[in-house]
Amino acid sequence: MANLNLTDHFLIAMPAVTDPYFSKSLVYIAEHNSQGALGLIVNRPININLGIFLEKIELPCKPSNITHHPVFFGGPVQPERGFVLHHPATQWQSTLAVNSEIGLTTSRDILESLADTGEPNRVIVALGYAGWGAGQLENELAQNSWLSVHANPGILFDTPYENRFPAAMKVLGIDVTNFAGQAGHA
Repeated sequence: MANLNLTDHFLIAMPAVTDPYFSKSLVYIAEHNSQGALGLIVNRPININLGIFLEKIELPCKPSNITHHPVFFGGPVQPERGFVLHHPATQWQSTLAVNSEIGLTTSRDILESLADTGEPNRVIVALGYAGWGAGQLENELAQNSWLSVHANPGILFDTPYENRFPAAMKVLGIDVTNFAGQAGHA
């Protein structure tokens, strides 16, 4: 797995993953290189919506059509820090361009835009992120902790969060109802 690059891929937690942070999670990998990987869990909302979140950081939300959007638990690393995964990959003050269509921004200016205009309109707002050190993700893949598949922006931004995990499984041709908890051994 020496030159493996899972940037712009989904990681699908295998049933044997029992860590409470990652069990039944779908992770979008925004960056993967020789130093490690960074991703966001995109199917685990927290008990706060975007309207309340923006209010708490003193950004009154003008467009009412986004106030009900969930805020997600992005992962256990820096859970006090906000991350915005967005389409299009417009540049903000602190944006990592994942690809030509998707960006990951950590600066306040994108939240100001969301509160003022509702743009960008395809977003996932998360608190915290999932991170792996050099070789750690590759080791977890070798231990069959994750399945991976190239990410689909439709699943990421247009599919309800509760359907994202099974939708990603379906891309692999797997019906989530047939997803066994144990691997077979010969």
